[in-house]
Amino acid sequence: MENFPKYYARLFNGITDAIEALQEQNYIKAQDILIRAQQDAEEMYLEDGDEEEE
Repeated sequence: MENFPKYYARLFNGITDAIEALQEQNYIKAQDILIRAQQDAEEMYLEDGDEEEE
């Protein structure tokens, strides 16, 4: 199995959690989960880019 970046794993896990919230018809929770996963992944991506530049 390939080693995916940690931000990919964060997004994947967030999507999985959001799907569960949608199945429970908890749409606000699903939206919050997706927004947070997107923000976390973006921060992780930017941090990885900063580390590569050093």
